[in-house]
Amino acid sequence: MPVVSVINYKGGVGKTTLTANLGAELAFRGKNVLLIDLDPQASLTFSLVKPDYWKNDLAPNKTIKRWYDSLASGASLKLSSLIFEPPTMKRLMPRNRGSLHLIPSHLGLINVDLELATELGGGTLKQNKLKYLRVHRRLSEGLLEQDFEQYDVILIDCPPNFNVVTKTAIVASQYVLIPAKADYLSTMGIDFLIHSLNELVGSYNDYADLEDGGVEIEKIKPEILGVVFTMIQMYADRPIAALRQYMAQTSSLGVPVFTNHVRENKTLFAEAPREGVPVVMKPTAGTGKVIVGELEALVAEFAAKLGI
Repeated sequence: MPVVSVINYKGGVGKTTLTANLGAELAFRGKNVLLIDLDPQASLTFSLVKPDYWKNDLAPNKTIKRWYDSLASGASLKLSSLIFEPPTMKRLMPRNRGSLHLIPSHLGLINVDLELATELGGGTLKQNKLKYLRVHRRLSEGLLEQDFEQYDVILIDCPPNFNVVTKTAIVASQYVLIPAKADYLSTMGIDFLIHSLNELVGSYNDYADLEDGGVEIEKIKPEILGVVFTMIQMYADRPIAALRQYMAQTSSLGVPVFTNHVRENKTLFAEAPREGVPVVMKPTAGTGKVIVGELEALVAEFAAKLGI
């Protein structure tokens, strides 16, 4: 069961749109997919459910925030108890296909990060290192529950930063997917993100040499699956010249770059969240049909990289 963190330091790069469409198309192709929304903005959650539904049915006790809160209080809430199937996707998914499930986010998740950070201080050097491991392993340990074995892939929509909650996602993941716009700030941020990933892996693996209560701690080695360029302006069926230089610059960093990308269409992608239906699941014609075809090709490339 591959776990993939979708992350970029820079917001507004289509991270949530990419995650939702990857998940929906993989489910349509027969895969059982779980989406975990770790972004306090809850954009992925609100892309799949109406705000009123979230407020009345999910926010009180059915979000990832409640699980993190339960760990801090010493309670024993199962992470898998938060899984649910968005009603619209359930209705639209044809029979004998896969499934798309979600663990929703909460607007108060930002406070969880502050609480996790407070757990890291105090004590001897060895105690601090063990605290570091326990905090950063929380999500990976939660995903060890048997209920998660039903999924072919888990996609984690991370916040646009590298805080403690994000690090718990990276530790739990075998792969990292980086959505990016083809512009100066986004491509510059990719190099910084890779540096931060390497730093986290180095620190974690150094501390993992310590046994926690006699239990050997497995080291991590998340692989960068690749960069997916989003919001691409096209001319004559190819990215415009102004964008191609940044796409080439990213390739020169030595990081894998997906052949397929997501073209810009503000109308189509902006309307999809209001309906709770990812673009790849919408019947469209004309330009919309072309975009859906491109998304399908991207998902095929993604699935081939994962071997699913």
